[in-house]
Amino acid sequence: MIKGAGGVFVPADEMFLNSLIAFENGGLYEIEIKKNNNPKLHRKLFAFFKFCFDHYNAENGDMAFANEAKQFNYFRKRLTILAGFFDEFVDFDTGEIRKEAQSLAWDKMDDIERGECLSAVINAALKYVFKNTTDENVINRLYAFF
Repeated sequence: MIKGAGGVFVPADEMFLNSLIAFENGGLYEIEIKKNNNPKLHRKLFAFFKFCFDHYNAENGDMAFANEAKQFNYFRKRLTILAGFFDEFVDFDTGEIRKEAQSLAWDKMDDIERGECLSAVINAALKYVFKNTTDENVINRLYAFF
């Protein structure tokens, strides 16, 4: 969310507008607010996630009819895991080891850790999302993130 004029919070991305429709105007809600330590880098990372997500969906249309915000969150978490930022848990029912994406908590990272995190996400995206890309427009947009 981004705080706008008059103290009004608006979604940072249009895809999350539909999530707010269920809340009635004038309703009273309890929320937890966390301020990002480095909002510019956070916006850049989420813009990169969104760019990757859009490219992935264009190539893999099998998720085209699901809720976009849920798809994006799943995709973002999956790419975070591929970048190496995850915790492992044992499923006691099956005995399988499950990976769960870590929160990319910028406020708990120093500048070096943030840079390493961003680099790992970019490398994971290049390997798994853009692996065979030859489209010059996509490649140019990728360079714009670096």
